[in-house]
Amino acid sequence: MDLILSALDILMRWDVALALLAGSVGGVLIGAIPGVGPAVAIAILLPATFSLDPIVGLTVLLGIYGSSMYGGAIPAILINTPGTAVNALTTYDGYPMTARGEARRALSLAYSSSFFGGIFSVVCLILFAPILAKVAPLFGSREIFLAALLGIILVVVAHRNQSLIAAALACFGILLNTVGLEPVKYSKRYTFDQSFLSSGVNLIVVVLGLFALSQAFYLLQGDDEKIRTPKLRGGMFQGLRELARHPRVAGVSAMFGVLMGIIPGVGEFTAQFLSYTYAQKSSKRPEDFGHGSSEGLIAAETSNNAVPAAAMVPLLALGIPGEALTAMMLSVFYVHNVVPGPALFQNDMPFVVALYLALLILNVLVLIFLMFATNSLIKLVKIPNRFLGVCVLVLSFVGVYSLRNSVTDCVVATVFGLFGFVLKRLSLPSVPIILGMVLGGIMEVKLRAGMARVKEPFDFIDRPVAMILFIMILGVLA
Repeated sequence: MDLILSALDILMRWDVALALLAGSVGGVLIGAIPGVGPAVAIAILLPATFSLDPIVGLTVLLGIYGSSMYGGAIPAILINTPGTAVNALTTYDGYPMTARGEARRALSLAYSSSFFGGIFSVVCLILFAPILAKVAPLFGSREIFLAALLGIILVVVAHRNQSLIAAALACFGILLNTVGLEPVKYSKRYTFDQSFLSSGVNLIVVVLGLFALSQAFYLLQGDDEKIRTPKLRGGMFQGLRELARHPRVAGVSAMFGVLMGIIPGVGEFTAQFLSYTYAQKSSKRPEDFGHGSSEGLIAAETSNNAVPAAAMVPLLALGIPGEALTAMMLSVFYVHNVVPGPALFQNDMPFVVALYLALLILNVLVLIFLMFATNSLIKLVKIPNRFLGVCVLVLSFVGVYSLRNSVTDCVVATVFGLFGFVLKRLSLPSVPIILGMVLGGIMEVKLRAGMARVKEPFDFIDRPVAMILFIMILGVLA
């Protein structure tokens, strides 16, 4: 109880409250606009959060991360176009409901399922926090190196049918991280006598290029479409009652979301796939799935919204991001000299709990906002792609230039933007590059620190946690 009171004391500030409101509402708006998504928004906002207090900056980013999937369900259900990538499965059963005149029911059910998944995961992790505080100190340099290595391997394996290219892009990210001064003796690597490379390739510049600028180019080269959306009449609360009639599907889907969120590199897609498959196989009417099944919609929306809170576990406990959005948040920690990892759980547990309580409050704010503002939000679906592209382009360059007032950064971001655009056109992933940059840096530092006490190869895995991680790595590779 003292821990929760201390966490509430951190949150009871006007700037944190404003950040929560801005993040929750902003995330919904961004999710409701097809073609933008949370990665683009967080990439653009990152430079601005560096000047804010850590809890304020992280609350804004967490708000966008956690609420964008709520908004992403709106275009997925109404026009069969997912607002965010993780809402793709929502179209399977959401849009058929709209086609038969049940758009209000589908949206209400999606909001209610998302709310249940978000609240379930946060409550689980607040209860799980004391155990994490005891487990985190068992991770030394070798264990964190192996956990980071496992994360990269899982990212590669998660890209089915694209494992080879995902591995190549992850290695490219690791290579980018080695440019500049190395972290021990500060000797130059791969700078080619270019002064701008001495400080390395800036992660935020790469993030803005690969996610924001590439998306801007993609939107600008496309055609604007005339979109018609159905009119919604009546209240939006019936989904809460309908969700209560499917407690098994909702509960299992939320648990899949929590488990898949905790594992680095897995995330929403695997959680949705497992939840949807389970719901279909255990349903009395499996033939309805893909044709407007309420159980299918519950499984998809519950599982993807249970992931964000769980994804913070490897980030906070070990300093290891599981995907691109948490990798961006890690940079906010580092800018403010707050180092995620075992020490954070030992020395600043109220800060950790405050972040989880912020996610709890966020879900409540989003549900209330959506229940009353959906009719107005539908208009966002009709914003022309090219207008969005211009807005994203301008904001991206403003963000890049504001980092260090450097035109060179703008040029580097443009190069990565064009590279990201090519990857999009070829349907290849860009996330492995970012995770390669982040996890590569962690792996290098921890490997060099861990090798100081290693005399034989077996010494590297002679501790229980290290051995478990090593066996997991072998299992995943097998």
